[in-house]
Amino acid sequence: MKLTIVTPEGVVCQAEAESVALPGALGRFVVLKNHAPLMSLLECGDVVYMEQGEERRVAIRSGVVNVHNNEIEVCAEVDTPSAKK
Repeated sequence: MKLTIVTPEGVVCQAEAESVALPGALGRFVVLKNHAPLMSLLECGDVVYMEQGEERRVAIRSGVVNVHNNEIEVCAEVDTPSAKK
């Protein structure tokens, strides 16, 4: 799946992810390949994704996520640009 995390400053993460865990407004949830389309508000927490067998994290303050056709687009305010670009 293609994961893109965008902030007001620009793109902080573009990755081919095997799974993505997100801090949703109603609780944490995981997106896997062929997930049903969805949009959700995101709260403060970590976006945790697996890329080539390695866990990576991006700390966010708030945002939204759109999942469609194996693409995950996160628009958020990021605490630290800790993700691999």
